[in-house]
Amino acid sequence: MEKFNVGVIGTGYVGLVTGACMAHVGHRTTCVDKDEDRVAGLSAGRVPIYEPGLEELVTRNTREGRLSFVGSDGLPGVVRGSDVVFVAVNTPQGEDGSADLSGVAAVARGIGRALAETASGRDRPLVVVNKSTVPVGTGDYVSMLIGEGACGGVVEGVDFRVASNPEFLREGSAVHDSLFPDRIVVGAGSHGVLDRLRTLYEPIIQQTFPTGIDPRPKTAVPFVTTDLASAEMIKYAANAFLATKISFINEISTICELVGADVSSVAHGIGLDGRIGPRF
Repeated sequence: MEKFNVGVIGTGYVGLVTGACMAHVGHRTTCVDKDEDRVAGLSAGRVPIYEPGLEELVTRNTREGRLSFVGSDGLPGVVRGSDVVFVAVNTPQGEDGSADLSGVAAVARGIGRALAETASGRDRPLVVVNKSTVPVGTGDYVSMLIGEGACGGVVEGVDFRVASNPEFLREGSAVHDSLFPDRIVVGAGSHGVLDRLRTLYEPIIQQTFPTGIDPRPKTAVPFVTTDLASAEMIKYAANAFLATKISFINEISTICELVGADVSSVAHGIGLDGRIGPRF
């Protein structure tokens, strides 16, 4: 297995789970966060988010040297020393319903500045992976901002690629969903980047990492490759479809109450149709 140096920017729900799981499958991982108290707490083994199995992963991998945490002043060093950097900062919804990308933009410019400082020291391009939930087209926006951060434009020798790798985590099973996902979706404009990310995820794709679960829930995981915009759209389409499915079964539940039917039986009966699925 090829081991990567991985950076994760943001230690919220998605970032912390991503970092812990990357470390668990064998990659040397450093997480960056602007909240110094949060960084100090995580370094001391205090996990501010409850997810089954997360605290154990953070504690073990920190102790064994595969996982570490630094403040925002450590971003340049993380960028310089990483093969892949995941951007997992919050994108809160604004009053008009749009995603606030200011955090993503600040990180992108910071990555650009760090790359410009050590452009000649890299033997292959840095892969910057959007993990945050972002509008379609954000990958191109991030690429532009990294260039701007690199001294206002494209600097000779500054080489990077941007990819999209949306998360499909469920609250309460985020660690399980990261290690035993239904699929891994990656979008990029280069086959070389897609191949590198496939190698990064190989322990999860092939299910070769250590686990106490016997038997494993998965024996192999589908790895879906596409372009940037399509990967970003897959995330929104999945969210919209799942919300529609929940709204639909809620309406069916109301009808069941009126006619004396059991909504659990109805959900089970329709869920056996492979086009619908059993989970609501």
